Amino acid sequence: MSTAADEAQDRTRSGPRPRVRTAYGTVEGRTGRAGTAVFRGIPYAAPPVGALRFAAPAPPEPWDGVRDAGAYGPTAPKVPYPDEFAALLPDPEIPGEDCLNLNVWTPAPESGARLPVMVWIHGGALTRGSSAVPVYDGGSFARDGVVLVSVNYRLGVLGYGLFPDAPANRGLLDQIAALTWVRENIEAFGGDPGRVTVFGESAGAISVGALLAAPRAAGLFHRAVLQSGAPEALAREKVRTMVRRMAALLKVDATAGAFAAVALPDLLAAQSAVLRRSSPLLGGPAFGLVADPDTLPGDPLEAAVRAAGEMPLLMGWTAEEYRLWLAPTGAMRFLDRLGPLAVSLGRIRSGKDQAAVRALRAERPAAGPADLAGHLLTDRLLRDPLRKLAAGHGEDHGEGAQRRTAPRFVYEFAWPSGVPGLGSCHALELGFVFDTLAVPEAAWLAGPDAPQELAGEMHAAWVRFAVAGDPGWAPWNGDGPPKVFGGPGREGRGPATPPALP
Repeated sequence: MSTAADEAQDRTRSGPRPRVRTAYGTVEGRTGRAGTAVFRGIPYAAPPVGALRFAAPAPPEPWDGVRDAGAYGPTAPKVPYPDEFAALLPDPEIPGEDCLNLNVWTPAPESGARLPVMVWIHGGALTRGSSAVPVYDGGSFARDGVVLVSVNYRLGVLGYGLFPDAPANRGLLDQIAALTWVRENIEAFGGDPGRVTVFGESAGAISVGALLAAPRAAGLFHRAVLQSGAPEALAREKVRTMVRRMAALLKVDATAGAFAAVALPDLLAAQSAVLRRSSPLLGGPAFGLVADPDTLPGDPLEAAVRAAGEMPLLMGWTAEEYRLWLAPTGAMRFLDRLGPLAVSLGRIRSGKDQAAVRALRAERPAAGPADLAGHLLTDRLLRDPLRKLAAGHGEDHGEGAQRRTAPRFVYEFAWPSGVPGLGSCHALELGFVFDTLAVPEAAWLAGPDAPQELAGEMHAAWVRFAVAGDPGWAPWNGDGPPKVFGGPGREGRGPATPPALP
């Protein structure tokens, strides 16, 4: 669906609506800000229903006439965030079967413009989120000369449940199908299929890492951005456990055939029940990517390191990722009450040694137990693997190892949210990257009066990376501090200490 602001702008603009002919039919979009054009809800694959619910994506059916592309298409079936996160993370739900769709913002909807293209893959733990989140509006990228594409893909058990009678990693296959659509159609929207940057945050960044590693995605993009997520695959047993728990609740076999016969509301209710027992920080059973000989062979981090040798990469994190997961639930206060025990638990769970804890205490003398434990866990989940990817070599250091030949750029987003307790938390940078701080939903996470100047700086860096493969600072040399957004002088210091959430 369009946002209220989009619809109001559509009503007040006059003149012909932009039309583009795709390989499947003609779409009619809307005129956006500064003369740009936006096309929403374009199908890149057939609706995943019936026999296709757990199948690999199939091509969409061509259509005659002109298809209206003025509104966001249906979102992938999902369960809502728990209340404490729903107040911070907008996640619109648009009903309908045709959820494998994408949106295009372009400054020049015509062949021959050959503009750089960016393809956005949203986050949400591979169980929530969509391209219709207002903060992901691509108008600022189009304003600045980039064709922006945002994608929906199957989530949760539909996209990542592991079954003996269905292909693994179906959500990843959806993303590859969308990138294939971009290669075949984006020139008609003014884009250059030879200059495609794929970028994502959180689960979207994990997906970007998988795309780097997936043989089927080879050649579909040429630069990559990973925001607060690193290449990873879950143990197959963890994903099977989620499917078995759902099967027990539904009283059916743990097969795709049995799950396909279950009514979608019942399937989502069972998924919601099993998700309550998983945690992004503490691990345990979850839905996610798995190593698979057909779609994701081998370890994704090692494969991504090898595959991206000649591809420019931009990657980074926020200074206090863990606060989004811990502060809204009161877990920060609980861990602080545990004192040294919390730090010990964080150390054990992260696989760090005592020397790492001592170094962290020296680096962050003002940090309490919850911050120390959260930082240790974030190192293990995000920063350590991203540093490995940035270094450009994996475990094989022999003659066959592929060293990096393209630059790697590393950043940290350190501006603390105006929302009490969140600090520089996970997902906070999104409104800055998209330059959408004026969107009301951006304030859910950033609070009031977020600095527009910082959004301009960060957004411009992403645009520059898409255009030239260089965001505007020196490539990472493997050992110095990252480029810091919003926190001059905060490298090596304790985090800002925001007031606790009520």
